[in-house]
Formats: sequence, C-alpha cells, structure tokens
Amino acid sequence: MLERLTEFLPQLGVHTFFLVVILAGLEAVLSADNAIALAALVQGLEDEKLQRNALNLGMVAAFGMRMLLIFTATWVIQYWQFELLGAAYLLWLAAQYFFSEEEEGHHHGPRFSTLWQAIPLIAVTDLAFSLDSVTTAIALADKRWLVITGGVIGIIALRALAELFIRWLKEFVHLQDAGYLTVALVGLKLLIKVGNDTLFSNPVIVPEWLMISVIACLFLWGFSKRVNEDTEQHEADLEPRNGEVQASEANELELNPPLARSSKDI
Repeated sequence: MLERLTEFLPQLGVHTFFLVVILAGLEAVLSADNAIALAALVQGLEDEKLQRNALNLGMVAAFGMRMLLIFTATWVIQYWQFELLGAAYLLWLAAQYFFSEEEEGHHHGPRFSTLWQAIPLIAVTDLAFSLDSVTTAIALADKRWLVITGGVIGIIALRALAELFIRWLKEFVHLQDAGYLTVALVGLKLLIKVGNDTLFSNPVIVPEWLMISVIACLFLWGFSKRVNEDTEQHEADLEPRNGEVQASEANELELNPPLARSSKDI
C-alpha cells in the first residue's frame, strides 16, 4: 500500500512533510491489528506491570528486527521460506489459543512464567506481521529514510495502541477472540502469498480493501459486548432461579411445618 502511495503523491506535488504526516496516519491505522495481537499475547503474564514491561522491552527488540528486515529486504524476498515460517508461526499462535482448554468460559493463549519468555514472542510476532511489507522496503530502496521513519512511527503507534488494548481486553468479552482471529487472518494471507510464489499456476489475489474490511468487522464484533453486560445477564438469569428456590422452600414449610415445642419439653 505504501509504495502505491509514494508513486501517486509526487504527481500531486505534495511536499515531503505531508508525505510523512500521511505515513504517520497510515502507520497508526494499520498497526491496530498488530497491536491487538500483541496485547492479547501479553495476557499470558498475570501481573499488569509485567505486561507493560514486556511490551516496552518487546518493542525495543521488535524495532531492531524491523530495521534488520528493512536492510535485508532484497535478500529476504528471494526466499519464500521466511514467509512460510511467519505464516506457520501466526497460525500456530491462533490454534494454540482456540484449541486450548477454556478457563472461566474463555480460551487462553501462551502462558509465561517470566518476563523474558514473553519478550521473544512479542518481537517475533511483530516481525511476522511486518513480513508483508518487505516489498515496500524494496520499492522505496532509494528512500530508505522514509521506510525507517515509517518503522519508528509504526513502533510508537503500536506501543500506544497495545497499551489501550490491554485495558480494553478486560472490558470487552469478544475482543481477545477477535485479536487471535486477526492473527489467523494475517497468517492465512502470508500462506496464500507463499502459494502464489510456489504452487499456484493462477495466483490468488486478496484485495487490500477486503483484508481491511474483514479486520474492521472483527474489531466491531470484538467491541460489541462489555464484560459487565455479561455479568449483569448472568445475574439476571440467576434471579428467577433464586425466586423459585425461595418459593419451593416456602411451600415445603407450609406442607411440613416445624413441630412446636411444648413448655414441658423446655
């Protein structure tokens, strides 16, 4: 998407400053799917302080890996195995979540006993999401400063959004499921891309607008129900049962009244 933008904007005579501003906006919007995935991933740490520390250190590692990817893009694109590994990793992450045993009615992703177990997965997950933009780095080889600027803006936006999603994951029932569905979707897109490069005689083209539309729908579903609404519904379901139990106890007392104790028995 970025390479198309840079081909189109110069024709309009847009100044480099405005190009960077637009790039910042695009990075902020397009980082949302990555952010929700990382926020869902750090839920494997019990303590919120550890979750934030893992994101901070993980983002540093992710930035280093992004820069490495940018400078080795011409080499990386020659090997479809990198994209296959990225696809396999993202699909494994989603499968581990959806096929895990439910706890309190919800699935869970990877569990971490220490901070240092989470940091590598954060960096690798961000790298897998970034593989799709390798062609952008090649297309803008003569404007590498622009790609690096985009990488810096992307990491900052990603960290800020992930912080928001950590809070929202506790407020919305379906948001974590939506996050891991997004992970699976990006994994499938990478897998299709590998198939186009290696297996398919007729390439399967996934339009960018379709991908964005599906992710937007997943986000809407993720934000569709708050946790307190679920709790209120559960309490509302319990009220008739409690009333039935009380009525049953009252009927039983009427049919079998307790024996009165006479004064002689006292």
